[in-house]
Amino acid sequence: GPMTLIGIISDTHGFLSPAAYAALADCDHIIHAGDIGGPAILRELETLAPVAAVLGNNDFAEYGSTVGHFARPVIDGVKFLVGHKPGDVRVNRGGASKGLGPGDPIPDVIIHGHTHVPELVVGPEARPANIYMCPGAVCRPRSDFGRTIAKMEVENGRVRHTWIESLNGKVLLEA
Repeated sequence: GPMTLIGIISDTHGFLSPAAYAALADCDHIIHAGDIGGPAILRELETLAPVAAVLGNNDFAEYGSTVGHFARPVIDGVKFLVGHKPGDVRVNRGGASKGLGPGDPIPDVIIHGHTHVPELVVGPEARPANIYMCPGAVCRPRSDFGRTIAKMEVENGRVRHTWIESLNGKVLLEA
């Protein structure tokens, strides 16, 4: 089948700008890596595509049972582990992570938010995943990149292309 486009966003803190909404308009799926800032944000994103989201340290139990501290969506055969803080999803040398239980499949992609700084790691540093990333933030960015989201093309269980872009569509990092 055709490639699936996944939009990855984090740290909206209750405000989804029209530019952020527009940047995700072409996505088939959306992943939100926490600090959502209210159920209305997820409802807005769901008008674009199905959403997998996790709670951030500024989120409360107002989203119901579908939004927890971790999400493990499988999209077009690609396995994701999503959590808000990097320390919660990083897998240590022994193969342990707060976000992985015994017998959980090893993720292909690990995503976190919280830092408000975009990050895209591939290769040995991303292990055991193939990609370890943070989409940055659309609210209160903490890097010279400004407000950012990430996008990923997946197809038949493989990640084809991953990039982080500014809200005006300029590609800043890619793998």
